[in-house]
Amino acid sequence: MRWVAVLAVASAVALCGSHVLNTDGQGELWAVLVAGSATWMNYRHQADVCHAYQILHQHGVPDDHIIVMMEDDIANSRANPKPGVVINRPDGPNVYEGVPKDYTGMDVTPENFLKVLSGDAAGLQGVGSGKVLKSGPNDRVFVNLVDHGAPGIFGFPRSFLHARNFSDAILAMHRNKQYKEMVIYLESCESGSMFQNLLPDDIDVYALSAANATQPSYACYMDEHLHTFLGDVFSIKWMEDTDREDITKESLEKQFHLVKKEVNVSHVMQWGDKTMAQEMASNFLGSKEAELSDFGPFPTFNDPCLKTSIDSTNVSVAIIQGRMDAAQNETEASYWAQQMVQLHQNRTWVTETMHRVALSVTGSEDAATRMMSDRHHTVTRWLCYEESVEAFHRHCFNLGENPYALRVLQPVMNLCEHGYTGAEFASAARAVCTHASVSGIV
Repeated sequence: MRWVAVLAVASAVALCGSHVLNTDGQGELWAVLVAGSATWMNYRHQADVCHAYQILHQHGVPDDHIIVMMEDDIANSRANPKPGVVINRPDGPNVYEGVPKDYTGMDVTPENFLKVLSGDAAGLQGVGSGKVLKSGPNDRVFVNLVDHGAPGIFGFPRSFLHARNFSDAILAMHRNKQYKEMVIYLESCESGSMFQNLLPDDIDVYALSAANATQPSYACYMDEHLHTFLGDVFSIKWMEDTDREDITKESLEKQFHLVKKEVNVSHVMQWGDKTMAQEMASNFLGSKEAELSDFGPFPTFNDPCLKTSIDSTNVSVAIIQGRMDAAQNETEASYWAQQMVQLHQNRTWVTETMHRVALSVTGSEDAATRMMSDRHHTVTRWLCYEESVEAFHRHCFNLGENPYALRVLQPVMNLCEHGYTGAEFASAARAVCTHASVSGIV
């Protein structure tokens, strides 16, 4: 999820046209919000981003300063019993209403996202709304990213973003004086790996990740009527807190500690310039007074989000199991049982394919087995890792269209950290992966 923001305390907000100004009378608030997935099964990611838009909108950030990227295949999906309605919790409000459709469908790509960050309007001419960040040295920026992830990777519907490319874009924004300060909230599995050893602490950027560099993130709010999860735990916790609080009086630090405590299923982490955490959340989410929600907080034992939370890797299993349990007749139950069998067969195929690639690279069954089971916690041989991941994506399984394939990238890291090369991995991937292109392995 990405956003850029500039704001002032409510009593000191100045307006210039439709722009929200800082307390010093200069600088504007911008936001970039990205949901990187597609399909009904990943409903929660777009719901999270739509909710983030509502927060910014309600706190006075104008739409021309909010850039939204999402597939936009949920609100009017055939699976949606209420077309045009997206909710982020059971029986919750419609968070889809009014959301800008800046970049949707095939335009939701890591390349376009990086162009938005860099302010490359020429590069996006004729693409979507064409909106890009027009922020400058007095402006604040808020970036919110939500999707699947893997070590050093954030997913997009048909592709993915490398951590180093994201880091390079942030560094370029700093050099080009595109912001005064920037805050990034990132929701994905292994989300900490997008910042670990990559985000400096002296470039006025503060980031939160839903998990550390090795953990999954968690989904929650399984809806038995919509048959999908409506939110992600980290995103739900920071946004529901924001909905309840006067954010002109709540610091980023206070929100971090509250969210870190409430998200008891993964380790929420802070990165970059932690001195920025003393600032009020309104500096990055908007300072206009908004009606406060009375939903929550809840004691841990009775928290409706935490009670339904599940490792993101197991979301598809839980959804299909729910369909089986809710089946109205034998035919329906049999169909979903077959879907469950197919899901596990597909997952086994992906894992076995990676094992075969590792065997081809190492030439040893014992070594290949070790590569499949070892867990290096950080990437140090980035070039090898990036080349190898690209090869697996290109020759074996599209990582955007087959999210489960992200779960088997740990062996790629292990191979690189043990001295094997990207060229060796690519050669093995070409030899092993001779199957036709596939999608939908979740």
